[in-house]
Amino acid sequence: MAQVALRGVNKSFGKVEVIRDVHLQIDDGEFVVFVGPSGCGKSTLLRLIAGLEHLTSGEILIADRPIMDLPPSKRGIAMVFQSYALYPHMTVFHNMAFSLDLQGVSKAEIHQRVEAAAKILQMEHLLDRRPAALSGGQRQRVAIGRAIVRNPDVFLFDEPLSNLDAALRHDTRVEISKLHNQLGATTIYVTHDQVEAMTLADKIVVLKDGEVMQVGAPMELFNFPANEFVAGFLGSPKMNFFEGVLTGGAGSDTGRFEGEGIVADGVRLVGKGKADGAAVKLGIRPQHLFLDPNGPLQGTATLVESLGTETVVELVTDSDVSFRLASPESLDIVRGQKVGFSFAAASAHLF
Repeated sequence: MAQVALRGVNKSFGKVEVIRDVHLQIDDGEFVVFVGPSGCGKSTLLRLIAGLEHLTSGEILIADRPIMDLPPSKRGIAMVFQSYALYPHMTVFHNMAFSLDLQGVSKAEIHQRVEAAAKILQMEHLLDRRPAALSGGQRQRVAIGRAIVRNPDVFLFDEPLSNLDAALRHDTRVEISKLHNQLGATTIYVTHDQVEAMTLADKIVVLKDGEVMQVGAPMELFNFPANEFVAGFLGSPKMNFFEGVLTGGAGSDTGRFEGEGIVADGVRLVGKGKADGAAVKLGIRPQHLFLDPNGPLQGTATLVESLGTETVVELVTDSDVSFRLASPESLDIVRGQKVGFSFAAASAHLF
């Protein structure tokens, strides 16, 4: 069983704390994604698990075995980097076989493992080519194949798709998902792309400034964000926020909001300890707004983006607060037009 446990993990570079008291349990066979903005510490956390950085304090266990004092080669992990890091003078076969050769694995077993990995990745016809003769997506598959042949307890992916174009990112993301379903190995994946996080993960870990903001299943985080940061980070377009006052419901699970001409009762109240009259923010996802000429939210369209599958409208209120609407329908809205909106209180949040 290849569970991964992080207990009170801290990492500092000099006086700068980059990872702060991280506690995390990753179950055997789980696909976990570390996501967050640049500089949040997600890659550093992955490198601590891999053994490429040393802990300042805390414990990391793989399969119930402390691995802090073990070199990367003894941790039972295989890592796929953002850079493909392939040897240009070696064929695909020898790039994939190199680590096994260093370990003294027999040639017969090396051939068996490499050919099995190549079949999984549908790249048997590429084994005799050199990296220069491959596309970006093919090179990334070679890097993944190099990890597969090691039969690791844990796969570590550090933003493996960031060097690919949009279409290839989608295709490779699908391949990685299928690969995980086929192998069933514990996988930790780092990305700043929330679409990758939402589509790949069994469990998402959202990080900010080296701290864990929330851990949970993708739709749990999307529908029940634990704080304003998670709410604003997950979802595209980003959640709209309106400042106002809590005018009822303090101490309960739902509250009453007043602000920006909006009065909404029965809104999910995130966090306890706020008294009536406290300043709060109302969060509404762009997809949860709907057109209503007499709605409480009024805005003037400043930009209309027709994306084929949806229409995104940017608007601004009379008090100069920007917000967005996203609709799967084609909308008859033009720049400069004043439009009214309503929303269901049950789909909003108070922070």
